[in-house]
Amino acid sequence: MKKPRRRPSALALDLLVRDILFSYFRLSATGERIFSSLGQTPGKVSLMRSLMEEGPQSVAQIARARPVARQGVQRMADELAAAGLVEFVENPSHRRAKLARLTQAGWKLIGEAIAAELRWAARLINQFDEHEIEIARDVVRRLTRILAEEHAAAVAKRSVR
Repeated sequence: MKKPRRRPSALALDLLVRDILFSYFRLSATGERIFSSLGQTPGKVSLMRSLMEEGPQSVAQIARARPVARQGVQRMADELAAAGLVEFVENPSHRRAKLARLTQAGWKLIGEAIAAELRWAARLINQFDEHEIEIARDVVRRLTRILAEEHAAAVAKRSVR
């Protein structure tokens, strides 16, 4: 007979979140180092990666998906456009909110950024086994989904007031 799985304590989850945050700070610093050779920041590379993976999007769509302030995303998108990496095109769903999409130069740069990320990951991968990576990804994805649901509920509650 299988023993029932023990539920983690609130403290255990709190410590996991703390560990994720500290890891984020280190990952952000690593991203700065990796992407500075391409003249970019982790935030701009992340924005470009969203456009690569999801296709053209409005700045508001990108901001809502993160969720972050639209103004910060707009600033990064404008800087990427000034660098010729992103362009704004007509949005069939909205007259004023243009869609951001990668230019040919943007596609080239995001390919170089991903290649640089993979070279970095290849240096670290021997520290883990595949099962550990799968479990970690599952936990982080579930936590992200739960947080997104909580955020959506809070936004909906605020809009009802």
